[in-house]
Amino acid sequence: MAAYLIVDYILDDADLYEQYRSKARPIIEKFGGQYLARGGRITLRETDLWSPTRLVLIKFSDVEAANRCLDSLEYQQILPISKKSARRTAVIVEGE
Repeated sequence: MAAYLIVDYILDDADLYEQYRSKARPIIEKFGGQYLARGGRITLRETDLWSPTRLVLIKFSDVEAANRCLDSLEYQQILPISKKSARRTAVIVEGE
């Protein structure tokens, strides 16, 4: 079953975040991740539980592939760049 990585983030340092972004894409793709949405316009319809600010949506073949990517040495080496440049929430959800 496919899995979707959903990341909501607020940029604190756009220049530093760009370094993360350029390094993350090839790692995500190496593990079979496919970007479906990346920072596009958001239309909020209901916000009782959550008001996202800026979203990234990445499809993986399954939860295990998503976790292998996020747990990989390559990704773990660049994750501190993201944490220094943005505040984020990340979730993995199974889907079709």
